[in-house]
This record gives sequence, structure tokens and C-alpha cells, in this order.
Amino acid sequence: MVIGVLKEKAPETRVSLVPEVVIALKKMNVTVWVEQGAGAQAFYRDSAFRDAGAEIKDAGAIISGADILLGIHPEDIGEAKKGAVLMGVFQPLFHYQKMQQWAAKGYTVFSLDTIPRTTRAQSMDVLSSQANIAGYKAVLLAAYEYSRYFPMFMTAAGSIAPAKVLILGAGVAGLQAIATAKRLGAVVEVFDTRPAVKEEVMSLGAKFVEVEGAADASTAGGYAVEQSEDFQRRQKEKIHEHVYKADIIITTAQIPGKRAPVLITESMINDMRPGSIIVDLAASTGGNTDLTKNGQTVMHNGVAIVGNSALAASMPADASKLYSKNVLNFLKLIIDKEGNMNLNFSDDIVKGTCITHNGAVTNDRVNALLPHSSNA
Repeated sequence: MVIGVLKEKAPETRVSLVPEVVIALKKMNVTVWVEQGAGAQAFYRDSAFRDAGAEIKDAGAIISGADILLGIHPEDIGEAKKGAVLMGVFQPLFHYQKMQQWAAKGYTVFSLDTIPRTTRAQSMDVLSSQANIAGYKAVLLAAYEYSRYFPMFMTAAGSIAPAKVLILGAGVAGLQAIATAKRLGAVVEVFDTRPAVKEEVMSLGAKFVEVEGAADASTAGGYAVEQSEDFQRRQKEKIHEHVYKADIIITTAQIPGKRAPVLITESMINDMRPGSIIVDLAASTGGNTDLTKNGQTVMHNGVAIVGNSALAASMPADASKLYSKNVLNFLKLIIDKEGNMNLNFSDDIVKGTCITHNGAVTNDRVNALLPHSSNA
């Protein structure tokens, strides 16, 4: 069996496999083809892939010949062979029409951003491994852009108060942002709709901001859920109380398949001190502020709103390494000891991650978005 690794299009800098994982796949009796230059932006040379046992080929040969095609988010893979497996981060709830097109071509699609968030699936959870990096880099980016110190300083010339950081969302990115901001000496407050994360937030030394009456997210697999209008109103009032005191705000709130909730309005931003920074990690799905623009920094009344949902790609070497290990652990579920494909759909992780198979969209949530209830 052949696994093909495609080169990502700019501005993506990561690569789906790194050489050390190629070595592991070779031990599983799998042939690996890597597109020329696929790892260059992540600082992995073609020679390193060759030394690991991979063959370097052009994109056309890989697309037409590989049994499994790996691309984090390929825009156009061309014409793969019928029955090929496509694996990446495809955001199928947003790109459901593309999923239907791939189903019609006979591809089996595994979207790794839909892996169930269970204990057994943690080693395959690409969202978590990449969000960890994003939370870390969000704080470093804010510190770089901020016009003042993060920690408290007491000097002969006077004392400097520590930066006040507000983090909206205590998922993987938010928790890493808390830890990083605390290491830099900031005072940190955190808001999340899930009371269950309060203990984790406080264990990292941050203050938890709570609004009562949130919708139960316990059945959402670790994700946030949509809230009632009444809760959203009270939530914004509570957030407003803390926004105007914050020097740095990191926003991370997203809902799978939905527009990111607007948590910070323009009027709230107007109340912030000039020189303050907002880093919005939800920018690709609309952003958590009224003014967020993905891939841009917007200046409003002296406040910088940084829209960046691709911070993991700013650390491409380690991001690729972690992503690659996630991919390897998932591949072990669908490749047998002889190196052959074994799509075991009785496995809840395999089934939960599969979007299309045998010419049909198999994921219920994606199917519900299509014009017809079935693909017949």
C-alpha cells in the first residue's frame, strides 16, 4: 500500500508527515511517497525523507497512484484513483458540498478534525495538538505587539503593574494561553460557558469568570454549544465588566459547524485602553469580535484586533511533528500488520471520523446539510 504526502499551498507551512514517522510507516510495510519540497517550509528537507525511506515524486504521480493521500487542507487534489482515501483537516460541516463531490468520485474521506474527543482518541486529536500551539503563540504574539511589560517590575525609576489578560474560552488553546501568560507574569482571568473547566483554570493560577445558566455541554464531546439569547445577553454584560479592565484579550470560542459567537462588541472595544491587544483565534469562522478580519490586524481607537486562526503554522516544525504523530496513530487503526488497508467501521473512532465511503456521505451531520436527506 502507498501513502502519498502532498505539498500544502501557501500560506500553509506544515507538512502531513515528518521523516521520523515515515520510518515508523516503513516498519508497518507501507510505501511512502512525498511530493518534492513538501516539507521545505517546515524545515524538513527532501533528503531527510529519502533517508527515512520515502520516495520523492511529483504531485501528479502521487495523486494518481497513492492509496491514501495526506494533505492538511488541499484545495484541489485533482483526480485520485477511485477508492482512494483522502485524509486531512477538511472542516466538512463548512465544506459539505466538497464532501458530496468527493463521495461522488468514490473517495473515502477521513476528516481528522472530527475525531471523537474520547480518551482513546487523544493521541489522534489534531485539533488539540494544534490548538495547544495556537494558545502558546497567541500570548507571545500579544506580548510582542503590546506596548508595555507583561510582568510586574519594581525599579528605581518606579513600579510597573502586571498586564491584565482576559482569555475567552478554556479549551486546549485557552488553557495553554493561561499557562503561557502566567509564565510571563500576567494577571489572568478566564471566561468559559462550561463550569466543568473551572477547576482546571484555577489550577493554572487564573481567576474563573462565571455566568450561571449555561446550556449543558456535557454531551457535546468536549466542544462548546450554542446558548440561549438570555444567557448570551447576560454573558456579554459579564464579559463587558472585564473587557474594559483588560490589557490583553485572547479569544478562542468556536462551535463546530457554526459561526463563531461574537463575545466582544465594538462598544466594548471602545471602552478598552489604547494600546490594548485582542488576539482572535476564531477569526476563520467569523471571529469573536465585531471587528475581526481573518489574516489581518485591525486598529480601532488605539486597540489592535489581530485575526489569526493559523498560528500553529507559525511553528511549522513542531506543529508538523505533532500533527504527523496524530496521523500515524490514526493510520494504525486502518492499516493491518501486513501493511494493507483495513477499514474497520465497527471502531467508533474510524466510524466517527469517516465523512464519505462507497460513493455516499456517511456522516450524519454533514448529510443533514445537503440539499437532500440522502445521496440516492
